[in-house]
Amino acid sequence: MSDTNTMTAQKTAGAPTTVVSAKPVVVPAPGRGEDLQVRVSAPATGGELPVIVFSHGFGWSMNGYAPLADSWAAHGFVVIQPTHLDSRTLALPAEDPRTPRIWRFRIEDLKRVLDGLDILEASVPGLAGRLDRSRIAVAGHSWGAQTASTLLGARILDSDGIPGEDLSDPRVKAGVLLALTGLGDDLTPFAAENFPFMKPSFATMTMPALIVAGDNDQSHLSTRGPDWFTDPYTYSPRSKSLLTLFGAEHSLGGIPGYEVAETTDESPARVALVQQLTTAFLRSALYSEDTSWQAAATALEEDPNPLGKLQTK
Repeated sequence: MSDTNTMTAQKTAGAPTTVVSAKPVVVPAPGRGEDLQVRVSAPATGGELPVIVFSHGFGWSMNGYAPLADSWAAHGFVVIQPTHLDSRTLALPAEDPRTPRIWRFRIEDLKRVLDGLDILEASVPGLAGRLDRSRIAVAGHSWGAQTASTLLGARILDSDGIPGEDLSDPRVKAGVLLALTGLGDDLTPFAAENFPFMKPSFATMTMPALIVAGDNDQSHLSTRGPDWFTDPYTYSPRSKSLLTLFGAEHSLGGIPGYEVAETTDESPARVALVQQLTTAFLRSALYSEDTSWQAAATALEEDPNPLGKLQTK
């Protein structure tokens, strides 16, 4: 990357800028049952923009997670949000033959987004020619984090504990995994019966990632406590960081949306910290010269009243 590009990246990472957004953008999806609907948000100005493909949690859609999407786009990223088949906006019945394979369709949705960048770039007025396709990250919350993790190298174990297909994508250079569920050894009977895909292996999740967990996130899917959500950090290779948020539950202070009923631990300050640290992590992961992450980590460590703690390996 040239010095000019570095300066552009660092400048873009500064003060928030005007954001433009387009939805729904339709990406053809043969074999899916219906085409993929996507939202694209981007800074109104600037070039060589890095990309974040975001996978929503169960039931959500491209319209969710505005606190993250708005912030990332305002700080220089093109944010692409597909609507997966489990979205409440699609109302897919439980008996739909696609239901058992939704977890695979979700992964395919993210790959379709990457395959369809030309369509998505052309969907936002003035965006054409401004994407940096060498700097792509994935992010996700809850089920979306599991979806995103597979593109970073995580794999699903079969009933015999054998890792399944490698679904990683070389176009993806880094990730942010928010409230990502842990190993499948401690699932509740309900989860074990209904969600057989919740048996991940992080041993091959080699790409750089920031994992964000709440130390008060008690899942009904696991017999363990909140430490379950730290498994992706504990059992993955190096180039990982773990942000543990004090007092945070599954919504991590309210990242799914503004004033959302599902948020049980509303905290604008906590959301602001997630915005700040995820932005800094991705900038430094995608731009080797960028020092945003080091500065953000130091600031958190020196905070007399920190909202969380960081670990890195």
